[in-house]
This record gives sequence, structure tokens and C-alpha cells, in this order.
Amino acid sequence: MNIKRYTVEEWITKGKMGRHETFTPRYGWLKKGYDAVNENGNIFKADNAIERLGVGKNMVRSMRFWCQAFNLIEPNGGNYMKATDLGNRLLADDGWDPFLEDIASLWLLHWQLFIPPIEAISWPLAFNNCNLWNFEVKQLGQIINNAAQKYSTFDRIKSTTFEKDASCIIRMYTDSSEIGTGTECPFSQLKVLQKTNKGKAVYFNMDAKQNLSPSIFAAACFSYADSYFGSDQVMISLQQLAYGLNSPGIASKVSESDVGHYLNEATKTNKGFSLVNVLGNYELHFEKPPSVLFMETLEEYYRRRDDK
Repeated sequence: MNIKRYTVEEWITKGKMGRHETFTPRYGWLKKGYDAVNENGNIFKADNAIERLGVGKNMVRSMRFWCQAFNLIEPNGGNYMKATDLGNRLLADDGWDPFLEDIASLWLLHWQLFIPPIEAISWPLAFNNCNLWNFEVKQLGQIINNAAQKYSTFDRIKSTTFEKDASCIIRMYTDSSEIGTGTECPFSQLKVLQKTNKGKAVYFNMDAKQNLSPSIFAAACFSYADSYFGSDQVMISLQQLAYGLNSPGIASKVSESDVGHYLNEATKTNKGFSLVNVLGNYELHFEKPPSVLFMETLEEYYRRRDDK
């Protein structure tokens, strides 16, 4: 998909909000939605959508939202949708991981929420702006609301919308057994959010994520550089990758030293990039366009995984 080049701030103003119908992505939804679109691009508006997808009316809309937010499907004129290149590579029956059995695939999809076009703007607003040690739904909703007021696009949105998004974020990334929701979301495996011992409060887990593959993190860095800095980008600093708006470090909730560790490990199994020390500051240098490195790194990761 050809995307006009905007800054991160400009992409945020074009973001969308509150179309998940309060549902977190469920096990099986993404594969089911992807397969259905390949059979009928108008499936989400079809008269038999409820029967074909096996979910309720509101869940049909939520399934479409999540498939689009994760960059697995995209508009194809009118109410029609089509699979994206990433959707085909990941979820085709002979794809990389059609049933999302590898947690690396969940990290890859999580990253899609932070790059354009941004279909779930509250996710980046929350991850970039919530610096509280711990918080509950209302507090996170207020943080998202306050952050959104910087952008005129969102100044008329009701506070309840932000609070619903905050609730969805917390339920999406927190083990259901810890917060008593009763509905498990696959993305809780990422351990991005964890429960405190104080009521319903949760906190962002800032520790290094042991289940985050260095190759997947490196791919996110290439995607970030391509999406926000351009295909001709030849380097990017570790500080930018760790702390920049919508950066992989922010999305994964890891420190700059962890960013360096992941990328150093990735250089051991992948080619086309290197970490360079420039006057005491590390930079990630690209030997190919970052968009090419993104796809090559993913292909190599899944190839090596299958070889094992």
C-alpha cells in the first residue's frame, strides 16, 4: 500500500478511535476475519455475516476493526476489504503463522497498532503518555483524553469514549485471571501490562521482555524508520528507537539498553544492518532500505523457526 509521507504527529491527527465495540481481539478472530475477506470482500456488510463469522452483530464490527487495525486487511473501495501483503504472508494457510501459535507473531501484530494508518489511536496515546507508576481505567482514560486534546481532531470526542478505550487496553494486555474479566485475550501473553496488589490497578511492565524475539524487535525498528522517516533513511539513533513518539521502545515498554541488546542479538542472525558507536552514542545503520530490511528480517525469522 502506497502511503503518503507524514510526520508522527500528522499521522496521529488522522487516527481513528473507539470502533472495537468494547471487545478485545479474541482467539481465532484474526484468521477467521482474514479468511472471510478472501472469500468475500464485502463479508462484514453481508446479510449472512453473523452466520458466516459465527459471532454477534457487534462482534462482526469488532472483528473487522481488529483485522484492519493489525494491518491484515485494508479498504478496497466502498464496503469492500482485501487482504494486505502482511495478512497474506502471516495468515494464509501456508503462511508464516496462520493460527498465531508463535508469540512473536503477537508482538508483530502489536507493533502494527503504532504505525500508519493508525486505526486505534488510543493505544499510541496511552503508551506514549501514561507515566504513572500504576493506574486504573478512569485514570488511563483521562490520560488518553488529555493527550488527545493536543489534536483538534479529537477535541469533541466524549470522555466516555476514551474511558472505553482505556478499559479495552487494560483488558487486552492483562491476564484475565488477574483482573476478573473472564475473557482471555491472546495479547495478554506479551506481559506489557501487569496487575498490582492494589484493587484493580495495573502498571506498564518496563522490564526486558523475555518472549520478545530480537528479530521481531529489529523488524519493528525498520518499520518505524520507514513509516516515519522515509525509505531513504540510512540510520537512526538508539535513543530515537527507545523514546521517540510511537517508537518500538515505547510500544514494547523497554529501556534504551534493552533496545541495544535486542538489536545486537538480531545482528547475529540477520544481515543488512549494524550497530555503530558514534562518539559514545549508538546508531542503527541500514545497508538497504528499511522497508526491505523489515520484510527480509521477518522472512528469515520464520524460516529459521520452521527449520528448527
